[in-house]
This record gives sequence, C-alpha cells and structure tokens, in this order.
Amino acid sequence: MSRVVIVGSGYVGLELGRRLREADHDVTGVRRSDEGLDAVAAAGLDAQRADAADPDTLSALPDADWVVFAASSGGRGADAARRVYVEGLRNVIEAYGGRSSPPDRLVYTSSTGVYGDHDGGFVDEETTLDPTTEKTRVLAEAERVAREEAAAAGIDGTVTRFAGLYGPNRYRLDRYLEGPVTEGYLNMVHRDDAAGAVAFLLESDLARDDVVLVVDDEPVDKWTFADWLAAECDVPSPPKRTIDERLSDPDLSAAARRRLQTSKRCSNDRLRSLGYEFAYPTYRDGYRAAIEAYRSGADAASI
Repeated sequence: MSRVVIVGSGYVGLELGRRLREADHDVTGVRRSDEGLDAVAAAGLDAQRADAADPDTLSALPDADWVVFAASSGGRGADAARRVYVEGLRNVIEAYGGRSSPPDRLVYTSSTGVYGDHDGGFVDEETTLDPTTEKTRVLAEAERVAREEAAAAGIDGTVTRFAGLYGPNRYRLDRYLEGPVTEGYLNMVHRDDAAGAVAFLLESDLARDDVVLVVDDEPVDKWTFADWLAAECDVPSPPKRTIDERLSDPDLSAAARRRLQTSKRCSNDRLRSLGYEFAYPTYRDGYRAAIEAYRSGADAASI
C-alpha cells in the first residue's frame, strides 16, 4: 500500500483516487472549496483543504509516497494558469521536498496543447514542443518544473500529457449534434483512461523522469466524428464550417484564433508499449453510454 496525495481532486483526480483506493492505497484528495471537499469525501477519499498557490496551507498535507498534481486553473487566462501550474506546482514540490520523508514520485497532468501546430501530422513524446499561446507556454514551463525541479528535490517526476478529456457530464453532445462543427482533428481520451493511465504508471513503477502522452488509439477528423455521432443518435448531420470561415469572424479572440490554427494528431504508441490497456480505445467505445442515454430521451446538453 502506498500513501497518495492528489492535489486537485477534480474530474480526473476523483476517478484516480477512487481507483487507487479500490487498490488498497491510502488516498488523500486535496481541494480548496467546501463543495470540492464534499466531492472528495463522497468519493470515499480522505479530504484535505489546501491551495497549491498558497504555500502556507501545504504544511498540513500528510506525507506521501506519490503526489499527483492535477489542479485546474478553472479555465481562466495565462496569469491564473501560471499561479496554479507553475507557482503552485513549485510550492508543492518545495513543501514535500523539504520533508524528512519526501515522496518517491510526482505526476503532473499536462496537456497536448504544448505541441502547437504540426499541420495535421502525428506527434509523440519525442516531438519538439512549440506552444502557440501564452497559456500553453505556461504549461510547457510547468512540465520543466515537474521534472527538473522535482529531481532537484529528490523526487522522480513524470509528465502525463492529456488529450481532450470526455466522459460522464462532459460528452458535449449538443456541440456536435447541433453544430456548426469546425473542421480539424480531435485528439481525445476518456476520463476513465486518463485516470487509469496515471494509476498504471504509478503502480507499475514506469516512466520515472519521463513524459507519456495519454490519448486514445484514433485521432479523428471533427466532421467525420460529428457525422458518425449524428448517425448513431439517429439525427441529421450537423452544419459544418471550414477553419477559414471560422477565422473570418471579427469577434474571434486572439487565443481562439491561434488554437484554430494548430493541428496535430497524437500518438499513444508509448503508452501502449508500456503495457496500458484502454477501457475505451476509441471514441466509438467511449461515446456508447452517451449515445444510449440520448436515444433514451436525455437532453444532449445534460449528458
């Protein structure tokens, strides 16, 4: 049994905590709010209030063998992202690295957004990073902190780069069934596999001081995905638009414009080669529950 602290027990962190608890590990979930702490307790984990951005709150966290940093900046801008992902992660490393019994491992959950544009080509762990927005540049810097600064503190760091997360309450059926759907590639991973991959790397003692892409088997063209989803849900295919049509919108933000101009397909060959078996290898598997719920009468926006 290992002692695990999950800093940021949200969408993926709670599922990870449940899995590790079921495997008889001692799991503490860390959140800042009362609502968040209630969710941690409801998942059967030990709940602890702390804020990674406030180092004074971290001393109360229990000792750990494994620390997972899965905190969120709440979708806000680059300054908020820096406070959480860079400064908050650094605070956690310093707080734990200074203990008489520091953790053996740290896992930081990053994003495939750090790759930037590759003109629709495949990327993997060896691909040079080229983040195109201020926020994704912050994420790339946080990856350096997770490996280099953790190593300096005597902790082996691992970076897991998540593709677009989906799953319960995040299927976004309304977006793809109603449209318009802008062209481009989707790189996705079900929440259960995001959590499952982190648990696998920890329990198998793999990918120390390394990076692993966490994405399913099949990047898919958005138009192809939307047409497939509409057919499965027995509704007409949604309207579509090209990237150029979307870019012509004068109200489009600069950050959204840069995101539209990045295209890539992410490979999971490394994760597969390490031995991870996906619960949902492609979107066809992962969306089945959502399709069944929709065909049973559930509102698309609520699934």
